Amino acid sequence: MSAPAASVQPMPGETDDVAGWGADGVFGIRFESIGGLGAHLAGQILAEAGVLGAGMNGSQFSSYGSEKKGSPVRSFVRFCAAEREIRTSDPIERPQVVVVFHEALVASSSVAAGLVAGGTIVVNSPAEPSEMCERLGIGGVTVGVVDGLRIALEESTRLNSAMLGATARACSFLDADLVRRTLARRLGQRYPEVVEANLRSFDRGFAELRLEASLRGEEPAGPDRPRPAYGYLEAPIGGTIFAPGSSIARDLSASREGFLPSLDLEKCVHCGLCDIVCPDLCFVWETEDSGAVRLRGIDYQYCKGCLKCTQACPTGALEEIREEEGWAAAHRVPLYPWLEHEVTVP
Repeated sequence: MSAPAASVQPMPGETDDVAGWGADGVFGIRFESIGGLGAHLAGQILAEAGVLGAGMNGSQFSSYGSEKKGSPVRSFVRFCAAEREIRTSDPIERPQVVVVFHEALVASSSVAAGLVAGGTIVVNSPAEPSEMCERLGIGGVTVGVVDGLRIALEESTRLNSAMLGATARACSFLDADLVRRTLARRLGQRYPEVVEANLRSFDRGFAELRLEASLRGEEPAGPDRPRPAYGYLEAPIGGTIFAPGSSIARDLSASREGFLPSLDLEKCVHCGLCDIVCPDLCFVWETEDSGAVRLRGIDYQYCKGCLKCTQACPTGALEEIREEEGWAAAHRVPLYPWLEHEVTVP
């Protein structure tokens, strides 16, 4: 099965006015993700399709800290016509397309920062496009949603194939079938047994992307450029740190890959094995008058979804479930209830 062909826009140089391309003739795509979802590989495949397949000039690179699951990742892809040159390798601050692999990242003000007016943002989410428009709170752009995680689960693939299909549809100047063939070639070199399943994910991501114009709200904020807290004129004497870091206020919800543990206290025997294997001390316990220590619940603010607890639980009281918006907040038992006015609930 081949993906339906996207409407192909001409590249800069073929016409005098090409909607969507930057004034410099460059088209920028930014993937917002976390480690483990495959955004880096998706960017590589997209760039390869455009450069080796479509004959454009292009570049791709990723930006990330420690290479581990759950840590922030950005992948950047630039395209321009063959007669032009790409003379920069800095992060894309004014993308035409932003693709968000992890729905929790939508809560970050920087996820759509710099998106050009008339651009497109695609989010991995089961929400309706109108709902996502409201959550993003930006106008003058096109908002797309695709339930990439559901597609990946049903096809037994990673998320990136479905999101690559959605990206190919959002970038209408690219031949979707060309991206599809590149995906098959790259996977076939090392994992030929998974090619067909990933192609199905790609096709579904392309077909199931839902797009809607977001007309309400202001245009996305300008480029997000982190700045140091102090300059040399106002730096504290001796480099004193007045606001030290604290793990109490941390929020690991954006590290989850779409799953978390669900606790059924009726099945729980309070053995504590879950607490032993939990790397982030998510479980909340209380000591009764009798001296017995019993499990009260889970503080999902500190849960990164490693699911070690579900594997260690001997009674089935802890089960892996797909995370839905608002579920963690509704079932969260605060670990530090006296600090609730200071701690942000995920």
